[in-house]
Amino acid sequence: MYLNNLNNTKKGGYIALLVLVFSGIFATILFGLTGFILIQNKASINKEHKERAIQIAEAGLDYYSWFLAHNPGNTTDGTGLSGPYEHNYEDPESGVIGKFSLIVNGDQACNTTTAVDIESTGWTSDAPTTKSIISGKYARPSVAEYAYIINSNVWAGADRNIKGKYHSNGGIRMDGSNQSLVTSSVSSWLCTSSFGCNPSQTKSGVFGGGANSELWSFPVPQVDFVGITQDLVNMKTQAKASGLYFPPAEGGGHNGEHNDEGSSMRGYHIKFKGDGSFDIYKVNNTSYNWGYDSAYGWKRDYNKIKSETFLGNYVVPSSCSLIFVEDKLWLEGTIKGKVTIAAASVTGEGNNTDIILNGNISYTTQNGSDGLTAIAENNILVSLYSPNDMSLRGIFIAQNGHFGRNYYTYGYPSYGHSNAKRNTLSINGTIVSNGRVGTKWTCGGSYCSGYASRVNSYDRKLATDPPPLTPFVSNEYKFIEWREGQ
Repeated sequence: MYLNNLNNTKKGGYIALLVLVFSGIFATILFGLTGFILIQNKASINKEHKERAIQIAEAGLDYYSWFLAHNPGNTTDGTGLSGPYEHNYEDPESGVIGKFSLIVNGDQACNTTTAVDIESTGWTSDAPTTKSIISGKYARPSVAEYAYIINSNVWAGADRNIKGKYHSNGGIRMDGSNQSLVTSSVSSWLCTSSFGCNPSQTKSGVFGGGANSELWSFPVPQVDFVGITQDLVNMKTQAKASGLYFPPAEGGGHNGEHNDEGSSMRGYHIKFKGDGSFDIYKVNNTSYNWGYDSAYGWKRDYNKIKSETFLGNYVVPSSCSLIFVEDKLWLEGTIKGKVTIAAASVTGEGNNTDIILNGNISYTTQNGSDGLTAIAENNILVSLYSPNDMSLRGIFIAQNGHFGRNYYTYGYPSYGHSNAKRNTLSINGTIVSNGRVGTKWTCGGSYCSGYASRVNSYDRKLATDPPPLTPFVSNEYKFIEWREGQ
């Protein structure tokens, strides 16, 4: 009897012990599960607060874009004081549910606001320590968003490799390889023998044997070419005030000095040094070669420099990196910083001026801190004496003329030249041309002058931060950059 009671007691102890053990395990699991649920719930609430904070921060950007539309160039939120600027965010039904704080900075160059950088921090009233930051750059889109903008009919040959938007206000024959939008402002146009159509035929706005035809679009609204060309008189004024100005070469002088005795048909030669400065020479004598220009026919090209005089080394002003040359200009070298250079005769005494690209144009870095905008009143021409493999970086704008390389006959004797045929032309940036662009010529369907291979790509970094006074494609401001901070 005693043994049975003892056994029962032992069994009861084992059962109690098992109950305690399993109760502990169950309690641990329960507490762990409860803790997990609470953590998940807290994470979900934090995520909701974070999402609402992002929406409030975005509302801050939207608010300031509205403010700038009514107060252009005002970077102080109408207060006249430095920021940050804090505003309540209200829900129509619940009232104030959060706040956003704005830090606003205007990008200034040559006494002009080129863009506005806005940083908006948002948070909810329920979780003021959970914040989100959204940053945006508010500006007019520049020509640097395109690889090409042309105000004429154009033919992109089969050897062309184009990376970036390609637009013409005329018709486009696209036989090359394009990796972005190709747009024409016409629904149809007359393709002549000059564009490979013999006999002449009416063609769609964009046609040809190029790949990616699904990216072709026509008709689209015209790019206002008058609107995107710069006011050269204003640029001259800005250069004389806070940049660098060089008058007609016969007059000599620089940086505000001026001589009204007339314009030299020779001009200046600028070589950028890669250290933020450039050497400038007065071109004394040139020699000519016979070349064929698509606008003027056969003519003498006085583009070879025979003698020049060194005028000095100049540092590009950081506050207004603008150089204005009131004469013809030969241009080459390595650019440091963002620089705009213009060649124009705005006194009415001289001819429309050209920029001659004699050598490679490069940047000191690849991180977007360097850039060039070169504006010619007339043509921007690649010289007969250009490198066999040429590399150009920058935004090149031929306001009244065209960008290209004239036709030169190959070989001797007569007017031929061994430099007529070149190998590869690589352009990283943007071409804006009033007239038809051409850097390769064919004779009877065969390559006979210019560059055998051409590669073009737009510079993505310049698209959002171009050099000062780079022309715009629209007067409408918009966010050209938008990113979440944290």
